[in-house]
Amino acid sequence: MTIRFKRRTALAIGALALASATMLTPARAEMLDVEKDELKLGFIKLTDMAPLAIAYEKGYFEDEGLFVTLEPQANWKVLLDRVITGGLDGAHMLAGQPLAATIGFGTKAHIVTPFSMDLNGNGITVSNEVWELMKPHLEKGPDGKPVHPIKAEALKKVVDKFKAEGRPFNMGMVFPVSTHNYELRYWLASGGIHPGFYSPSDASGQIGADALLSVTPPPQMPATLEAGTIDGYCVGEPWNQAAVFKGIGVPVITDYEIWKNNPEKVFGLTKEFTEKYPNTTLALTKALIRAAKWLDENDNANRAEAVEILSRSEYVGADAEVIANSMTGTFEYEKGDKREVPDFNVFYRYYATYPYYSDAVWYLSQMRRWGQISEARSDEWFDETARSVYLPEIYLKAAKMLVEEGNADEADFPWDTDGYRAPTPAADIIDGIAYDGRKPNDYLKSLTIGLKGDEVAGG
Repeated sequence: MTIRFKRRTALAIGALALASATMLTPARAEMLDVEKDELKLGFIKLTDMAPLAIAYEKGYFEDEGLFVTLEPQANWKVLLDRVITGGLDGAHMLAGQPLAATIGFGTKAHIVTPFSMDLNGNGITVSNEVWELMKPHLEKGPDGKPVHPIKAEALKKVVDKFKAEGRPFNMGMVFPVSTHNYELRYWLASGGIHPGFYSPSDASGQIGADALLSVTPPPQMPATLEAGTIDGYCVGEPWNQAAVFKGIGVPVITDYEIWKNNPEKVFGLTKEFTEKYPNTTLALTKALIRAAKWLDENDNANRAEAVEILSRSEYVGADAEVIANSMTGTFEYEKGDKREVPDFNVFYRYYATYPYYSDAVWYLSQMRRWGQISEARSDEWFDETARSVYLPEIYLKAAKMLVEEGNADEADFPWDTDGYRAPTPAADIIDGIAYDGRKPNDYLKSLTIGLKGDEVAGG
């Protein structure tokens, strides 16, 4: 279902009255002269599309003079292709998509982002059969429940058993350049399970793999698991919690436990769009920042309302109870084992919406690690590529306007950053290896499994 803006005529008729009304908001008083006011934006049915839904429902797009249509897309490839061809003006995207398109992996197009949509939000789920095989190898707490985070070493015992029986071990992820692919690979590799390489002649990503990873669209994950086609998957919510509610699988780890406060989705546009419509790009960024702020403000006080909005068929279309299981600060692993994870979904805290170059570099480093970037690249190349895709200058300009209008606080934004986060400490990453975005090649060298230096897949 497409969500269409239906009040443009009424707004146009009442424009003069609104301009003089005493209820005029600061945002409208400073409205940009947008070059294109009718926009179609795409998304995939996941809870982390929330900033788009909230910007629409709360009127933040309207405040910026934008008349927006929100349209769900069948899959990530269709979504990206439609942005490239102009069928969509912008979209909720996998963070790896603008980077991969810009460097020409899969599709060649200059896609950029002035806005990061969230932190965390994903999980890894295994089938009931695999979970039962893992359980004897798990450390238990005093309450008899598994100690978290669950390490991939426990899964390796199962993968080895499958291999000895001549059975492939299949896992699903949502797209070759998705966070889910890289997080799943990261977790598997941290436990000694090789997730396979890509090469220019083999795009399967399964060269030398112990676990065979393949693409499954997010909403189809639970059904594919239930059918036995895959033995586990990595996906965003609500599709891990859906497996719990259906009783067909068990989430074993969240991405918050793999890498604390890791970057997730972005809002993607073509470079051409941002150059042709600079004020429209600013207006979009302003509206999305306000939506993200609403989602996190007052210690997530608005999350219950957000869950109701997202559960509607035009957005995620999953039961509100399933969405609330993670969106409201908890996460259920094995049925009945619900734990507090207040930062499972972060939309605004920790400068979540700022497009950090170091986040882009991490994605590029994983593309290199697994062979999607087939040859060695210098640290300077990683930096230059990140700067060509992530556009913090637009973000900060939008943020400055919001502060001046009274719609955001100055303390909410990292004004003095050079675009790089402080290095992520070893304690915050599942394999105990720190990450410094300024030194991607040193980082790659520190990882046991994966390409580094001049190595090539299969070579």
